[in-house]
Amino acid sequence: MEKMTRVSTVSGHTMFCHLDAPANAISVCRDATQVVVAGRNIFKIYGLEEDGFTERLNLRVGRKPSLNFSCADVMWHQMEENLLATAATNGAVVTWNLARSCRNKQEQLFTEHKRTVNKVCFHPTEVYMLLSGSQDGFMKCFDLRKKESVSTFSGQSESVRDVQFSIKDYFTFAASFENGNVQLWDIRRPDRYERMFTAHTGPVFCCDWHPEDRGWLATGGRDKMVKVWDMSTNRVKEIYCVQTIASVARVKWRPERRYHLATCSMMVDHNIYVWDVRRPFIPFATFEEHKDVTTGIVWRHQHDPYYLLSGSKDSTLYQHMFKDASRPVDRANPEGLCFGLFGDLAFAAKESLMSGPSSAGDVGRKTYPGGDRRYPIFFFKKPDVREQFAQVSSALSVFESEAGSSVGMDWFINTAQSYLLSGKPFAELCEHNAQVAKRLNRPQESTTWTMLRIMFSEPANPSLSSNHNLNKSGNLPLVNSFSMKEMSAALNERNKENRQDNLHSLETNLNNNDENEETEGSEGQAEYLFGDAELDDDDLYSMEHDNHAAEEPEYLLPQEAFPLRHEIMDHPSAPEPVQERPESPHVSGSETENTCLTSTESFSLISVSQLLFSPHLPPKFFCPIVKEMLCFYAEQGDVQMAVSVLIVLGDRIRKEIDELTQEHWYMSYIDLLQRFELWNVSNEVIKLSTCGPIMCLNQTSTTLHINCSNCKRPMSNKGWICDRCHQCASVCAVCHHVVKGLFVWCQGCSHGGHLEHVMEWLKQSKHCPAGCGHLCEYT
Repeated sequence: MEKMTRVSTVSGHTMFCHLDAPANAISVCRDATQVVVAGRNIFKIYGLEEDGFTERLNLRVGRKPSLNFSCADVMWHQMEENLLATAATNGAVVTWNLARSCRNKQEQLFTEHKRTVNKVCFHPTEVYMLLSGSQDGFMKCFDLRKKESVSTFSGQSESVRDVQFSIKDYFTFAASFENGNVQLWDIRRPDRYERMFTAHTGPVFCCDWHPEDRGWLATGGRDKMVKVWDMSTNRVKEIYCVQTIASVARVKWRPERRYHLATCSMMVDHNIYVWDVRRPFIPFATFEEHKDVTTGIVWRHQHDPYYLLSGSKDSTLYQHMFKDASRPVDRANPEGLCFGLFGDLAFAAKESLMSGPSSAGDVGRKTYPGGDRRYPIFFFKKPDVREQFAQVSSALSVFESEAGSSVGMDWFINTAQSYLLSGKPFAELCEHNAQVAKRLNRPQESTTWTMLRIMFSEPANPSLSSNHNLNKSGNLPLVNSFSMKEMSAALNERNKENRQDNLHSLETNLNNNDENEETEGSEGQAEYLFGDAELDDDDLYSMEHDNHAAEEPEYLLPQEAFPLRHEIMDHPSAPEPVQERPESPHVSGSETENTCLTSTESFSLISVSQLLFSPHLPPKFFCPIVKEMLCFYAEQGDVQMAVSVLIVLGDRIRKEIDELTQEHWYMSYIDLLQRFELWNVSNEVIKLSTCGPIMCLNQTSTTLHINCSNCKRPMSNKGWICDRCHQCASVCAVCHHVVKGLFVWCQGCSHGGHLEHVMEWLKQSKHCPAGCGHLCEYT
């Protein structure tokens, strides 16, 4: 008969000590006075005293310790205080007897596992029974009075991550696997498991039986969830689920608290959380002392809920006192606000904030923390407030939007369905999307698409070559590149057409200039100074004047003082008079070939002596501006515009925005699309994304289980031939050929075939083409 050792009060406080190396696992003895710490380079026993931890024994002895001391897990027997077991990284299972008088406390060595042993577990009531789970996929049960295992259990999986004996069922133990399954075994039947179910979508790293409820099993996995299963029914039932923020490495039920359990994470998160499974969205308590990943947790005594021991990779060992834990609920926001899909607004807050003046009967009535004192409280035990969540009643108000209001989401649906994200050249995509935004009365988005087309389109794009020409009125249209050379080329073309017609006017102007060289108040000829390249061919703009016989000649000044500099396309001989006689105002013969622009066809151009940027601005020049624009749209809540631009621009802008921000935008947009049931658009966005986590969304939950249409058994191979009945499984009921493409079938009789054939058949007859007599309907 087991003798229970109850400790009414375990004294102590929050304390820690530094270890020689990172810890992989810890375990405490049954009287809660000693703790063993094991790791790759540490294997020590510490005493738990009032003022702190004291080192009692170092089990790593010898000049060159073997790999048997490199521990992945450790377990202290809860019935025999001198017996320890460790799981070594070299596949060995070692037992240690602290009562041995020699320095080396190793008692037995089992080397039957071929790979790393992940977990060891003693039977709670049987002294000599030890269970191990290994990376090789096998579990072995050892009798410590024998030199080898007494039974081997094969989980038919890659590796076993955890094994735990049931506290209430003598013959039952649970095992968790990397494929997401949990198996229940009877130690008397090593040939086959009793029960198996899929607990998580990824590896299951840990499991723990409830100390009070016989059928409750808690599991934690890489999917960041802790689930509680009821194993007492015929079918395994999930009764609670807690969502954490990182992979769950350890889970331990809290003693004397039915709904509380503690967890720690395998990576990223260093904290230890205590959860109330009835309120899974926020931790009940948090221990934040560790600076690195917590690798092992254990409650100090099986009947004391106030002290928790933990080891970490930061080489520290902690004793946490529950009253020192932080309570996240105290920092939580008690109000909530959320918009609905169609503009409805929901607001939740405390009833004390939402309610009006109290009723007359409640005026002046004093409230009591233990409950309403107007009702009898005989034999009522006041609960410990520190062990309960704050009970807050909230009031929910919903404000519905009016029909046809501006908060409607019709524009979102129409935009998502009309936008083009691929399949055409970049310029055409931008132009199409700009027209869509303009049609939906979204001028800012339309202008954005137009500017993107201007900034990132190639100048020589033939599809937009019409934008590079001048219209009849002489105005410059919008160009697709900020290139002054193209503008100059357009001017040259017009100049060459009018050279011969205006040559006579130029000569007349030159003769008049010779007679008016000297101006009033000057001592000699006027000096016109130009830069080295400012008096180039085709750059002078002289206005055509009307030379009437009855009137004096009218002289017109050009609209700009200096012409626009541009590259010389057709360079004649240099103007010699300017070089030899700088004071001469005459125009050289080569300059007389310049054109004269009429007043209706003149241009107002700005002259700069030196361009601030190169004639062709590279697309990278605009990337910072586009990045700010995308962030602006995302902050405004328009993730549709941010994601659409991100997909259309592709590599032009993708490297400018970090992966986490892109993933956040994609997930927000995909969530909105799926809420509006825009499945095709959502799938297109996932397929066109370049973010790794988003591309994987289409690769999950896509398994399709197919049964043979002849024998009705599952198809296990890939192909059209059933490996059981050796018949073609997908034969068209109309043409009797194998369907290798799109297959459609009736959910009533399971007959089907090619989509086109079935549609044509059902236009003429309502009966099944296979002749079964069923009335099929195509919707």
